[in-house]
Amino acid sequence: MAISGWFVALVALGIVPIVITGAPIVFVYWVFFVVLLGTLDLILAVSVRALRFERTSPDRVRLGETTSSALRVTNPTRRRLRAIVRDGWQPSAGAHANRVPLSVPAGERRELTTVLTPLRRGTREAAHVTLRSYGPLRLIARQTTVSVPSSFTVLPPFNSRKHLPSRLARLRELDGATSVMIRGQGTEFDSLRDYVRGDDVRSIDWRATARRSELVVRTWRPERDRRVVIVVDSGRTSAARIEDEPRIDTAFESALLLAALASSAGDHVDFMIYDRRVRARVQGATGPDLLSKMVNSMAPVQPELIEMDWNAVPNLVRQATTQRALVVIATTAESPGATHGLLAMLPQLTAKHTVVVASVTDPSIVDATLDRSSRDAVYLAGAAERALLDQSRVANAINQLGASVVSRRPADLPLALADHYIALKAAGKL
Repeated sequence: MAISGWFVALVALGIVPIVITGAPIVFVYWVFFVVLLGTLDLILAVSVRALRFERTSPDRVRLGETTSSALRVTNPTRRRLRAIVRDGWQPSAGAHANRVPLSVPAGERRELTTVLTPLRRGTREAAHVTLRSYGPLRLIARQTTVSVPSSFTVLPPFNSRKHLPSRLARLRELDGATSVMIRGQGTEFDSLRDYVRGDDVRSIDWRATARRSELVVRTWRPERDRRVVIVVDSGRTSAARIEDEPRIDTAFESALLLAALASSAGDHVDFMIYDRRVRARVQGATGPDLLSKMVNSMAPVQPELIEMDWNAVPNLVRQATTQRALVVIATTAESPGATHGLLAMLPQLTAKHTVVVASVTDPSIVDATLDRSSRDAVYLAGAAERALLDQSRVANAINQLGASVVSRRPADLPLALADHYIALKAAGKL
């Protein structure tokens, strides 16, 4: 049972006869009258236990997109239902308005639509529906909470896919789809063609030239069928938010763009999320199926507040491939203390593979170094300068161990990692 504001206002109205008559007993009579009126209104309200509820919700949606959920309420009684309904979605589901008035004639059904704009990736759930059924006077309501479970999956947004066409065009240039074809853009022989002015003379095939009596050059393309292994760190450092985005979400964006690019280039991509156990793994998928499996595996994964077990990473890579591969590790490379395990493990990978460490940088640290307006700002700038020096020391240590570092702000890291992959392809280092 729930008392409405109208009931309280009606009770307060009993002050008026007291002021007029000056007899306090009048207020007692008035309260008795209001309670009697409220009881009658409660009896006339539709029984909430007789109602039936059905809910339909989307199966999946990308983070940042808007969807809707439909709740159908059936009134099998002989009275009109006058109610307020609260559709109990969890806050991160982003329900725009989850308390709505509802009127259902006797024996009919009505549908309520809740607009949802999810705020977080993962599984968003609705466990129950709360309904208040009022009588004609709307003084006292019957209230109940009914379990109507439903859920949908919020996938990573993959906003960086807008950069995919331009990077694919660069790959096609490397692959010989354009007239620009010079040695050094790949080490795998593609075909022979006639010499044109501007071609590198080192690409001339003298044997073919002798047979045809005209200059012929070799064309080269980037190597295909190479292995790309992406390892995303889901330990405690991946939970930090940079520019209102968790580090792990930025790592997912980078992994998706790189996987789409590598798959289009003919390479085989293996993907895994790991901290102290394998949280997700995608192997053997190609083409559109690769991205579909990756986003589905990423969706439910949230950072664990535990340290990353770096000692197990070389074995994970060996399970994915025994061939030389490009190993991309998406993690945090900032302070020497936090990266001690990473630095100790890297020589085992760099001895056989090409290793790239992708890390998110916090632009607020750079901004803090520019402010000297107050004493507190000077101390903060000093701390920021020290943090930048630590990042530089870690990057130098990674480079000395034979790996490379790609470090950018969240919006720029996916594109920078894709460009680094194309540069490795162009240099024939894969």
